[in-house]
Amino acid sequence: MRITRVSAYRVGLPLHEGTYKWSGGNAVTVFDSTVVKIETDAGLVGWGESCPLGPAYLPAYAAGVRSGLAELAPHLLGQNPLELTKLNRRMDAALKGHPYVKAPVDVACWDILGQHAGMPVCELLGGRYGDDFHLYRAISQESPADMAGKVAGYRAEGYRRFQLKVGGDPDTDIERIRAVAAELQPGDRLVADANTGWRLHEAVRVVRAVRDVDVYIEQPCLSYEECLSVRRATDHPFVLDEVVDNVGMLVRGHADRAMDVVNLKISKLGGLTKTRQARDLCVELGVAMTLEDTWGGDIVTAAIAHLAHSCPTEFLFTATDFNSYVTLSIADGAPRRAHGRLAAPTAPGLGVKPRPEVLGEPVLVVG
Repeated sequence: MRITRVSAYRVGLPLHEGTYKWSGGNAVTVFDSTVVKIETDAGLVGWGESCPLGPAYLPAYAAGVRSGLAELAPHLLGQNPLELTKLNRRMDAALKGHPYVKAPVDVACWDILGQHAGMPVCELLGGRYGDDFHLYRAISQESPADMAGKVAGYRAEGYRRFQLKVGGDPDTDIERIRAVAAELQPGDRLVADANTGWRLHEAVRVVRAVRDVDVYIEQPCLSYEECLSVRRATDHPFVLDEVVDNVGMLVRGHADRAMDVVNLKISKLGGLTKTRQARDLCVELGVAMTLEDTWGGDIVTAAIAHLAHSCPTEFLFTATDFNSYVTLSIADGAPRRAHGRLAAPTAPGLGVKPRPEVLGEPVLVVG
């Protein structure tokens, strides 16, 4: 089997709540997502998606996905999409870095592999654990009262894990954490996610001010070294995210006891192949995980669902369902949240069928 054509589509994903805000004054109202289609000479077609969280979150931006694909796609033609490790090595040789460009190609090839094998991707990734898995809900950065006021509504939708967007003014963030924590019920979990937004001295102030609150602290500062310093200044459970972008950083973080939980994002690591490698290493090391991506619609959510459903339950801290945050559905068959939980599709491959009337005409065709 050989790849014969690579196409890319640009899709805008508006938010149900209008705007999503996080540290540094960053905000997005419509997410710019790129859907990738991989065609083969066997008639099988695979789909992937990459959707950076704006240009100021990670070294990734929406137009960069499409520009990168224009550089990368010619190197994919004639390659066997079933040879995933070999294909990833070829992508890394053809384009240094830019994992968010390679991720949708890798995911699309997993989709093809699943269809070829007649199996859902989660079974190929290691097997399906349980009937479904629990999700978290991100609470966009607002005033302490407004953020606390959203908890009851999200809990009514079934969520029991809440990721609170902080990383702003430390005094306001202390109020945010306390206000939301006051709304929690037994069994709920709260994560204060600063998205690298605090300086070291601010992060230390915050964790000391909320030392009596049951809260996880996530990625307080920009650098790994700063985060490690905060980790050593608090007994709160600790989550690393943005700084863990390869297996080497995961090994380093474990050796330093820098985290209790790690967030593995598919596009940050370069696709399902490399994220599975990191996931399996976490299982061996005993590190719990949030399995997710930077953002996206139905195809990204399907990829997350397959990855999370194939993770041993005791190591899955949580996952997310980005397609419930946006107003536009781009694919039929995508997993849908039910009572705060999600299940991977059972059809072969990713189990999704993109909607041509939504995707429109491709913005890139190679082959």
